[in-house]
Amino acid sequence: MNKRILIVEDEKNIVDILSFNLSKEGYETLEAYDGQAGLQLALEQNPDLILLDLMLPKMDGFEVCRSLRRENRSTPVIMLTAREEETDKVLGLELGADDYITKPFSMRELLARVKANIRRNEMAAGMAAPAAPTATGKRIELGRISIDPELMVVYKDQHALELTQREYELIKFLGAQPGKVFSREALMEHVWNYEGYVGDVRAVDVAIRRLREKVEDDPASPQFVVTRRGLGYYFNA
Repeated sequence: MNKRILIVEDEKNIVDILSFNLSKEGYETLEAYDGQAGLQLALEQNPDLILLDLMLPKMDGFEVCRSLRRENRSTPVIMLTAREEETDKVLGLELGADDYITKPFSMRELLARVKANIRRNEMAAGMAAPAAPTATGKRIELGRISIDPELMVVYKDQHALELTQREYELIKFLGAQPGKVFSREALMEHVWNYEGYVGDVRAVDVAIRRLREKVEDDPASPQFVVTRRGLGYYFNA
């Protein structure tokens, strides 16, 4: 079955262009022209990915994304915005968006991001399927932190942490090679699945900050997920 993309955008010409190009790549598309209709379609049709404009009639993109995550829907969301303000982008990521792209965008870049986000979601779902109810004995031991790759659970002082899928993938990747520094671009490539990524890496900083809030004793003075100034991040075991 072809993957279905929900386009939530109030400018019909943009919807038509997106729908045409996505269809050429083999995707099925659903369209909504306001936030309320988009949220309803997202909940009823369970698409494989959502392209979500920020500035929408009836309900803006922020509220649509917030409402989806409240319903525990993990559908990948790429926010579309014509606004350059950093606060808009960060807020979208904080509310659970997986990515954003600023208008005007190249269709090639958008299609690459669609493909990467769907692939990442499929990989996560495949990893989660065979989970067992007990510890496997194959944990990655990192001092006070341990990672069980089969259960996809991270423990701190033997207590399970409530992490999102992205946060889990991020700490697992860093923890698998403790002490090795990874640039933001490398993390975008390996954790976000963007091959040869060059561009805005703010999503990494937001994800790191959210991860630290759950993992660190004092997020303002991290012990585990550490910044190497000017270079990137590493796990300090």
